[in-house]
Amino acid sequence: MNNLTAPYFTTLSVAAASLLVLALTGCASGHRSAAADIAGPAIAGSGVTVFAAGDIADCRHSPAAGTMAARSAELIAASLAGDPSAVVLTLGDNVYQSGTAAEHADCYAPTWGRFKQRTLPSPGNHEYYSKDGAGYYDYFGDLAGPQRRGYYSKEVGDWHLISLNSNLKGAARQAQLDWLKDDLATHPSLCSLAFWHHPLQSSGGHGSDERMRAVWQLLASAGTDLILSAHDHDYERFAPQGPDGTMRQFVVGTGGAELSPFRFFITGSETANNNTFGVLRLILKKTGYEWDFLPVGGAMFRDHGSARCGALPGK
Repeated sequence: MNNLTAPYFTTLSVAAASLLVLALTGCASGHRSAAADIAGPAIAGSGVTVFAAGDIADCRHSPAAGTMAARSAELIAASLAGDPSAVVLTLGDNVYQSGTAAEHADCYAPTWGRFKQRTLPSPGNHEYYSKDGAGYYDYFGDLAGPQRRGYYSKEVGDWHLISLNSNLKGAARQAQLDWLKDDLATHPSLCSLAFWHHPLQSSGGHGSDERMRAVWQLLASAGTDLILSAHDHDYERFAPQGPDGTMRQFVVGTGGAELSPFRFFITGSETANNNTFGVLRLILKKTGYEWDFLPVGGAMFRDHGSARCGALPGK
């Protein structure tokens, strides 16, 4: 069975993708279908607004002002101006191609750097194309966490947010896992969110990446509610999972870098799009969250929904 790539999969629900794969290959892909809107429960309260995307600033073919990163930044900046509590998450590969100081200064700073002080960043693989991620850590400083290790946590409203580094190996990877165990134990929260670059599950060209499996299992055991990643330059929402059936993963690699093809959709993929730049807006409330994918330039693709936080013992 041959892999299919774009343009076959652009804006597709999983149901449409399944039919297309079946028609073109004679093989069923075995993934679940869902509409791009979920009529979830009403979540009381106003909450805190969080914007998130990865794979962002790429000025190799255009000055910063002419990039899609500049346009996705406009989506965020307009909301931040009237909402002093709102924050921004970067999901890695914040700048291309090699994460240098010059790329941060010339490409990221004029776009998403406009709200740098309200940003909680995480590093991607392109950041580490510069030795030890020097450009990333020099640019973000203390915002990137202590000791240039690339992981940290923060309370945002009623939520516990955890930024992790999916580039670590060996002893450094184990140190992050040990830190995470302690962080989860010392910061109990009804609602929690973790974000990093390489997705454990993805139907995109890079596919699922096992390097964060131990982290994923620890977060699931702790009842984490949301996982955000990027790396594949597309948008994908997965069905809830975990011991209490509420941990949901999004891939949001639509911040501005060139979009890329899907492969076969994997089990649990609910909706996906790879022809729309944009950001994921989350409203994090005391007992749950709402999500809304905001497209750049009035594009048609949207994805809305809401869910309650899990209720594992001890949460």
